[in-house]
Amino acid sequence: MKKYILFSLFLISGVISAQIATPQASPVSKVDQTVGLTQISVEYHRPSAKGRAVYGELVPYGKNWRTGANENTTVTFSQDVTINGKSLSKGTYALFTTPKADSWDIIFYKDTDNWGLPEEWMDDKVALKTSAKPESLNRLVETFTISFNNVTTDAANLELSWEKTLVSVKIEVPTQKTVLKSIDDIMNGPSAKDYYASAQYYYQSNTDLNKALLWMNQAISLSGEKVPFWYYRLKSLIQFKLGDKKGAIETAKLSLAGATAEKNEDYIKQNKDSIELWSK
Repeated sequence: MKKYILFSLFLISGVISAQIATPQASPVSKVDQTVGLTQISVEYHRPSAKGRAVYGELVPYGKNWRTGANENTTVTFSQDVTINGKSLSKGTYALFTTPKADSWDIIFYKDTDNWGLPEEWMDDKVALKTSAKPESLNRLVETFTISFNNVTTDAANLELSWEKTLVSVKIEVPTQKTVLKSIDDIMNGPSAKDYYASAQYYYQSNTDLNKALLWMNQAISLSGEKVPFWYYRLKSLIQFKLGDKKGAIETAKLSLAGATAEKNEDYIKQNKDSIELWSK
């Protein structure tokens, strides 16, 4: 009997401590859209109307709305974008709106970790604010939906639809600017960073040290007046491997001077150690 009671208590305890899984009333959703060369992602929770009047009732007119349910709806841009002629830097923002009968405010807010609206609204955290005109739909959208429409290589419409209302805001992306810069970079030849990276690989893999030295000279030449001290460091290592101790020491001194000016203790020590060793 005692064993039976203990076993029953064990079962009851297990049931109480178990996690009960239930569906969310407003399930989470994620929308990813490529627009030209820009990635835009939206994460939000989707409430349903369930027979209720939405705008003007469930979502009051003239008050800020979380634009969904639960924690913040967030929008992430991989590149800088333009919204209604206003610039918005790449990054992640909370999406808030102020619904009104004839016009909506669309707000991209810098803080994204709120449950619903911020406890204290701070205007200096508004990254961008614009307006959009609501449109009437001839169909019922039961569940709040954020989507992208009219997607081209240069722009897309971010659309909010619920009940019989649609609000759309145009997002323009810098596709042409990005492509033209890429073309210019390629046509102008490798950059200093490209030469440095190539020389570094050849040095580390002991592939062709003469070519690595040639590329390092190119990297230094393209760097302008202020050559990175780590460029000189790599050149000195290549010179030493090629048997040019004198040249390696002179280059290491240039790296040491640059590292000293930048107060980089690691490179200061490396160069001092190398100069001492190579001078023997």
